[in-house]
Amino acid sequence: MISVGIIGGSGYTGKKLIHFCTQHSFVENFEVYGFSKAGETLYNLFPDLVNIAVDKIINSIEDISAEHDLYFVALPHGEALKYVPKLIESGKKVIDLGGDYRLDSENLYSEWYKKEHTSAELLNNKTYGLADYYGMSDYNSNLIANPGCYPTSILLALLPLAKYYSHEILSVSSVSYSGTSGAGKSANQDLLLSEMDGNVKAYNVNAHRHQPEIMQELKKNGFNSPFSFTTHLLPAAIGIYSTSVVHLINNLDEKEINSLYEVVYKESPFVRLRNTPPELKWVAGTNFCDINISIKGNCAVITSTIDNLIKGASGQAIQNMNKIYGWEESAGLLVKGGNNVQVY
Repeated sequence: MISVGIIGGSGYTGKKLIHFCTQHSFVENFEVYGFSKAGETLYNLFPDLVNIAVDKIINSIEDISAEHDLYFVALPHGEALKYVPKLIESGKKVIDLGGDYRLDSENLYSEWYKKEHTSAELLNNKTYGLADYYGMSDYNSNLIANPGCYPTSILLALLPLAKYYSHEILSVSSVSYSGTSGAGKSANQDLLLSEMDGNVKAYNVNAHRHQPEIMQELKKNGFNSPFSFTTHLLPAAIGIYSTSVVHLINNLDEKEINSLYEVVYKESPFVRLRNTPPELKWVAGTNFCDINISIKGNCAVITSTIDNLIKGASGQAIQNMNKIYGWEESAGLLVKGGNNVQVY
């Protein structure tokens, strides 16, 4: 049994972390820390948690101490740098859901996040927690960088092909669509219902911070071809849908590639290989990533979809906690009988 601290627990992902920690059989207790919401109660902030979680006062983020065994950090980029090094120095386990520790290079971090990294020594001493792909042997650090939502959907779809067929890949183009909750709870006129209803638009074209993260992990797995990444907003609150088009030198056999993916993900309880392109509603409220592979000649089209707040954030963070402690990977995320816990 462990004690957990949730730093930045008043946002969308924080709420889901609270829900998962409440139902996790190995989490004895947890405390929530926040900025502007400090002093409020959980029930006041999240009325839908009544009779689900125990009501608590949200602690001030300034009152963080080293009393917990593990800390989830769900803060805007740049903010985690103020707290993570001290927690690691105190011997605590930390899962950072933000972008401050995902990249291996402090120069790349400065280029894409427009901030100086103040604890760059931790970048190469962390585990990149793509839980369904990397095995237990990769979990050798007290600091886990939880992958971004877009990278999770794209990397799970591409890494097996990149690792075993990089010599065949000419280029990859990934186009992704996200629900508006990916931008957080802060007010933004562009994300109003009246602006987004019935609308789709590209954003951060050639400038999305998740691009170097995706490239970093692809290169680690042998990929060395041109890659493009374009993001769009959907008129929906949650979800990520990604379509990756892979151009190849030679024709590939679809059955052979599907068999490869089955082997790679045979130990993962949360990657589901589909016979048809998946639908966003199949994964909403769950920790699943659904993937379909369609190959015609020398062109592979791989579609993948996740819930951005769960698989792309809090659910994967719980997976990473389970892997750190050697618990069953689905603990707190799957109920008896294999049905995924729905968290709205």
